[in-house]
Order: sequence, then structure tokens, then C-alpha cells
Amino acid sequence: MGHNSAADEPATKFAKDQLKSYIERIERLEKEKKAMASDIRDVYAEAKGNSFDPAALRQIIRMRAEDPEKRADREAVLETYMHALGML
Repeated sequence: MGHNSAADEPATKFAKDQLKSYIERIERLEKEKKAMASDIRDVYAEAKGNSFDPAALRQIIRMRAEDPEKRADREAVLETYMHALGML
């Protein structure tokens, strides 16, 4: 049995349109992501201009995003290691 190309055409066009839609949505989101990353860099630069340490800000932001229980566990291990090394 051969394929009827005329019958496949609407499905193929739909798939192509769907693919194009996905690509365009991703491209739009990538542009928005770049704009947001630029805005974030600007805020860090502004904070640095006001004598705040950007590395410390980044670390705090990571910590605030963490699960509190996981963060407490990680901090306990870190404190144990630092104590063992005479750093505390």
C-alpha cells in the first residue's frame, strides 16, 4: 500500500506549523531571558556601587532558594568540617 500524499498533506502542514510555533515561542522566551539576565546584572552593579558584595548577595539568593532543611543539614556538615580544620 502506498501513501496518499494528498491525504498526508494537512497533517504535515499542521506538524510544520506546530514546530514553527514552538520554535518562535522558545526564541521569544530566550530574548526575554537575556533581557532579564541583563536587568539582574544591572541590579548587582547597582548594589556593588552602594558597597554591597555581589558574591555575598548571590550566595544569599542561592541559600534563600534552598529547602530550609537541606540548607540546615549542609550548614551543619560545613560547620563540622570547619571545626575539624581549626577554622572555627
